[in-house]
Amino acid sequence: MKIGASTLAGLHENLEDILSFIENLGLEYAELVHQFPYENIAEEFLESYNLKYSIHSPFMDVNIASLQEKSRLNSIEQIKNSIDLANKIDAECVVVHPGLMPFLARSFEDKVYEIANESIIELGKYGNDLGVCVTIENMPTFEGMIYQNMKDLDKLLTENEMYMTLDIGHANHVGYPADEMYFDSIKHMHAHDNFGDDDTHLPLGEGNIELNHIIDAFEKKNYDGIYMIEVNNKDSIKKSLEFLKTNF
Repeated sequence: MKIGASTLAGLHENLEDILSFIENLGLEYAELVHQFPYENIAEEFLESYNLKYSIHSPFMDVNIASLQEKSRLNSIEQIKNSIDLANKIDAECVVVHPGLMPFLARSFEDKVYEIANESIIELGKYGNDLGVCVTIENMPTFEGMIYQNMKDLDKLLTENEMYMTLDIGHANHVGYPADEMYFDSIKHMHAHDNFGDDDTHLPLGEGNIELNHIIDAFEKKNYDGIYMIEVNNKDSIKKSLEFLKTNF
């Protein structure tokens, strides 16, 4: 089982501190949240750690489904910068959010999804050209977030030979039971817990997600991706790691 932790847990401290913390826990992988305050990350700096990486591309002020072409193109460019970094450091994958549907765009829902799909395919091809695996993340049930429906996302990705990041907390928030969270397109996973009423990013084992059922199913399918712990603070990383060590 490949286990890592996201730098999301150290977003209010130096990147050096959270990466050192992850390394000192004996974890092999870290996911870099590639946006403010970690917008500019030197390749040489990352090489100083005994870690392998995945990258979460920017999602702050980014919308690859924007009906405003200049905004969409800027968002695409930011994510391509993450793909470029992934290429330089041989990252396992790049995680991308599929886009947003603002209030005034709701009457153009079909067009929003059309633009999102075009952007997703463009980013997938860009990654393929560089040998980088681009994965698209399923979204929680928050107003304006598209691709909460994992079946629709899986269909798009499968048709275009692309891959999904399964966020189990998001899936639980939408209402997917544990036995409906597996798709062959999944190459990466964000692991955190909640009670289904909010995207709280609790430590593993502290919500109502049937984590044992999910992980057993993925292990039986020979899942070879990372179980990336994506929680809010260092203590939650420790608790989540202890849960995985105790139960698997």
